[in-house]
Amino acid sequence: MSASVSSPDVPVHVHGGPTALFEYGGLRFLTDPTFDEPGTYPIGGGRSLTKLAPSRTTPAALGRVDVVLLSHDEHPDNLDHAGRALLADVPLTLTTPGGAARLGGTAKGLADWESVALERPGGGTLTVTGVPAVHGPGAKEEVEPVTGQVTGFVLTGEGLPTVYVSGDNASLDAVREIAGRFGPVDTAVLFAGAPRTGLFDDALLVLDAAGAAEATRLLGARRVVPVHCDSWAHFTEGREDIVKAFADAGLADRLVVD
Repeated sequence: MSASVSSPDVPVHVHGGPTALFEYGGLRFLTDPTFDEPGTYPIGGGRSLTKLAPSRTTPAALGRVDVVLLSHDEHPDNLDHAGRALLADVPLTLTTPGGAARLGGTAKGLADWESVALERPGGGTLTVTGVPAVHGPGAKEEVEPVTGQVTGFVLTGEGLPTVYVSGDNASLDAVREIAGRFGPVDTAVLFAGAPRTGLFDDALLVLDAAGAAEATRLLGARRVVPVHCDSWAHFTEGREDIVKAFADAGLADRLVVD
């Protein structure tokens, strides 16, 4: 079974790894779909990633998915074989421009700060904006050639709370810029886990627990749902580290964990 965590406005169902399902404005959004079994997955250059635990659900058990928010398509811990198969049945996948070109089909790329309006089932629209994400330390133009193009997302709409999905982002400068445009945020789905794979002298590729707490402060986030902090061997921190970091930062009341 999935674990359900919620704010009063946006329930988020966490399914393991980076995969979470939430309803917003009458549409059902799925982040970075990963459902393959535990095992070793090559990532090129003689390197691989090892999955340690299965997903908490299956694609068939998800029910309707209207939109996939895919931070990037090039790493198996963010989009695996079963996740790719699922995309064929989803009306729209929002991702990076490069990812959309590789995936084809219903995939649409969003550059940083580019927005798309989506029709709501009950009338009106909501907006999804692509926002910066940096998958490693340093400047985006230096990191992207190594770890690839990554995007985050901000969801907004009249009468709706603001939701931020970070994607695989390690940059607090990016978070600060996003907060300046969209803060305060109602619900932040933060990818954490402090993954390290030896790249960039084994630096962080995504936020660690302390970074997630600082991102919460920068965003003014009312509720934070951590994802992408379990199930893979290259994660060096887990939910217990996030709980401690938020407590140490005086932000325990913002954190929603299973």
